[in-house]
Amino acid sequence: MSQPPTPGVPTPLHIKRLRPTDVAAVVERDPRLIIPVGTCEQHGPHLPLGSDTIIVERLACDLSAEFKVLTAPTVEYGVNVETERGFAGNASLRKKTLHRLLNDLLDHWEATGIREFILLTAHEQDAHLEALSTVITSGARVRVVDILSVGIVDLLEGQSEPMHGDEVDTSLMLYIAPELVDMTLAQDYMMSRNELRRYRRGWLKVPRASAGSIGRPTLATAEKGRALYERIYLRIRDRIFVAPPAET
Repeated sequence: MSQPPTPGVPTPLHIKRLRPTDVAAVVERDPRLIIPVGTCEQHGPHLPLGSDTIIVERLACDLSAEFKVLTAPTVEYGVNVETERGFAGNASLRKKTLHRLLNDLLDHWEATGIREFILLTAHEQDAHLEALSTVITSGARVRVVDILSVGIVDLLEGQSEPMHGDEVDTSLMLYIAPELVDMTLAQDYMMSRNELRRYRRGWLKVPRASAGSIGRPTLATAEKGRALYERIYLRIRDRIFVAPPAET
């Protein structure tokens, strides 16, 4: 989701907008590449199917703009948990499909000089994260950044951890893209810790009783979303981009 540059505002370095010579010049200076990995799945009737994608694209754009690091076209699909009832528009990859897709992409980019890949995702399903974390390169470093692993519990009111289409996702979307959120449709649906663990592992389908979201989206606010975004951004910024680069 790249937008035309705004005068006076730092511009993200989207490789799809750059010529090969421009990309080569950036890689010579900083051989890192951010790859946003999203999903296309239900997050409840109040959120768009691409919520995970929109969130990580915004992070990728802001990080790219600040640090002048290249960002790749978004991988729009992930590994979704099955649902007991259908939701129009859902589209999922198998774990091995996502894994092979990323292997192929990283192989080509590594051959052109990329020495570190930063895979940003906002999807906590085990199979999805396994597909990312098991990608193989010839020598380049691969860093998988699950943005929901950042400590944010103290910023929440009704949850002890991130869930799905919940207080976290909904607050972030209210901050990033409020025009895409309809809070009048938000519905809470809670799971036990054991059920949530089984859900993340893919052992438990999204129950029919759920509207597609899990957690308490009705507690979401734009102010909370801003606090969550700033916490997540600063943690990733400091740990991945400000920390000394890996030796090559």
